[in-house]
Amino acid sequence: MTSIAIPNLDEIRGKWKQQVGAAKVAWGKLTDDELLQVQGHHEKLAGLVQERYGITRSEADTQVRGFFDGQKG
Repeated sequence: MTSIAIPNLDEIRGKWKQQVGAAKVAWGKLTDDELLQVQGHHEKLAGLVQERYGITRSEADTQVRGFFDGQKG
């Protein structure tokens, strides 16, 4: 059995600051401040995307999940 390293909150926040530019490209209607405030939290980001783009929560979740999956690696 292999163990999976789970990043701590500081690591997630640090990486998120690097990803804000890519998130801004994906969701141009969100401000830099909004993106920095969500600090990489999937639920908060999905809520902002849903609100700003007038889409369903399911679609927002799908977009955000796809974004994070694309940023891995």
